[in-house]
Amino acid sequence: MLGQSDFLGEWRLERVIVDQLNGQNGTLTGRATFTGANPNAVIYEENGTLILESGASMAASRQYLWEFGAPDVTVRFSDGSSFHQFTPTGYAAGTDHPCGADFYTVRYDFTSWPQWRAVWTVMGPRKDYVSTSVYAR
Repeated sequence: MLGQSDFLGEWRLERVIVDQLNGQNGTLTGRATFTGANPNAVIYEENGTLILESGASMAASRQYLWEFGAPDVTVRFSDGSSFHQFTPTGYAAGTDHPCGADFYTVRYDFTSWPQWRAVWTVMGPRKDYVSTSVYAR
């Protein structure tokens, strides 16, 4: 099982977004950085450029807190509220996250470590997309 120290540092981030509802498919290229917050947590911060198929380009960033406990990682939004949990090994399903009427599910793949991926499927009245993020050193 992967631990906090395995994630520390900078990762290349490539994301593909396939939007079935609004047709706003796009790609994001950037960096994700994990820095130690305390002995059991890291701050995840990503920064990149999102380019939509329409040609629109914009800066994109987000930040989460990853708390490492045995055996799960709890991911929190920057305001401290709970987002989801997962076990960082093999193929890992994260806990689902309802957001209003929309529903977020995530599946992680750590089988090609140190390359790994997170696939988010988001469904609801306002959203219908799949976001696949690949992380590599």
